[in-house]
Amino acid sequence: MKTIKHCILFSAALLFATGCDKDFIEVNTNPYAVSEIDPALLFAGAQRTHLGTWAAEHTIVQHFVCPYNTGANLGFNFNEDIDLICNPKWDQSYPTTIRNLVQAMNILGDNTERTNLMSMIRIWKAQTFMGVVDEYGDVPYFNAGKAVQLEYFPTYDDDAAIYEDLYKEIKEALAAFNTSADYVPEDLFYGKNSLSPAADAPAQIAKWKKLGNSLLLRLGMRYTKVNPGKAESIVKEAVAGGVMTSNADNAYVKYGNGAVHADNNNLRNFSQFNYAAEPFVDQLKTTNDPRAQYILATFQDPGAVVNDTDPDTELANQFGVPIGKTSIELGDPNGPYRGVRGAGLNYSQMNIWIVASPSAPEFYVTYAQTSLLLAEAAVRGWVDGDAQTYYEEAIKADIGTYSLYPQTTPITEEAIDIYLAEPGVAYDEATALELINTQYWVVNLRNGTEAYANFRRSGYPVLSPNLFNAKLNGGFARRMSFPDREASANAESYAGGAAAIGGDNLLSRVFWDIQ
Repeated sequence: MKTIKHCILFSAALLFATGCDKDFIEVNTNPYAVSEIDPALLFAGAQRTHLGTWAAEHTIVQHFVCPYNTGANLGFNFNEDIDLICNPKWDQSYPTTIRNLVQAMNILGDNTERTNLMSMIRIWKAQTFMGVVDEYGDVPYFNAGKAVQLEYFPTYDDDAAIYEDLYKEIKEALAAFNTSADYVPEDLFYGKNSLSPAADAPAQIAKWKKLGNSLLLRLGMRYTKVNPGKAESIVKEAVAGGVMTSNADNAYVKYGNGAVHADNNNLRNFSQFNYAAEPFVDQLKTTNDPRAQYILATFQDPGAVVNDTDPDTELANQFGVPIGKTSIELGDPNGPYRGVRGAGLNYSQMNIWIVASPSAPEFYVTYAQTSLLLAEAAVRGWVDGDAQTYYEEAIKADIGTYSLYPQTTPITEEAIDIYLAEPGVAYDEATALELINTQYWVVNLRNGTEAYANFRRSGYPVLSPNLFNAKLNGGFARRMSFPDREASANAESYAGGAAAIGGDNLLSRVFWDIQ
């Protein structure tokens, strides 16, 4: 049975946050008031979708480790199915992002003249649900986010059927864009106040079409194992429509003006618990990755990282925490590990001043991701173009994004060329799929949802399972579990959804994740 660590008051707060408690919604929601809001503002508020957390997705794919079992920290490092660790994507997506996007579409209506805004919303709603399906499997979809329309207990829909509709939504939205229609200045990615502003509707639409087709490429590649023919067909459609071609097309936002990245902020507030994982550190070290200087750091006291504004970032001095080990084992002065340092462990942590800064950017869909997927598609013979060129351009593009993080200077072309020639990085047709998807793992360091999905899809990088215990049968967690409260707040739908995927547990699989 799943371990539940909430206190009673916190449980109550979570229950009140959901869209399934009919009495709460009837008492506290005016179904008409939200219709007065500009749907473009609802859309902008929903563009910051959930990208995963250090303690969940990044721990499963071994970017990150919390080796302390203090009850509150129990989770994937101990192969435990913990409600609060599995919940974040669900909790941000349904009560806020999805609800806002659905209501924005309702306000616009079927015959809206704001056709470009509607298309953007449909594409971003598809992106949001793709992430939710990828992590949970069957989820509420067709009737989700409709509490204002008195739909309080949405049924769980088949994940494969949801994917079919996501494909339809993206395709129809792309076709509906109109260069003679509305410009959307509120758009956080390409609107008036974005970091990559488009001057008018045609320029903005051009960016969104690349974004939509790049999402279509991502969706198509998910079918690689379950239906290669379908994967190839969708990938070809995406490429024909036009995908991202440079970092200028990236869909991202940056924190600032008082807004902070909460998950990164937790690495400061509870720093003694948080470390870089050994497989990820070893990948950066063995390939002399120039990005490592901005990712890893050894702080004087791991328990008080905010007091060290100039940590050691020398790559040779970085050591990751072994997978499946506890703080007791790691801190034993007579044991085989590195022991303690200050109030924590003598291991590397994420650099809280740069990649894990509270003001770090969030990248949702990027040229680097897109080009790596194209590289794999080229290896498989699904698209034209040279796989090595796609691969190397992707690496260059991702390295280029580090200039957007605080306290960085651009990595030189010479350093990039040296890196591209490193053993373990240099393109090799014989190991192309492993090289491409290992880089995808590095590129998605701060997009845990995508890193976790692609690891299950591709099988790369080659990671050793966490064998702390036998709860995962010697393998990896294949999905997140549904929130515990769903079993009572939306009991009938939850029971149907859990049964359809073979049980609400970490070993059930999303439809595209076949063995």
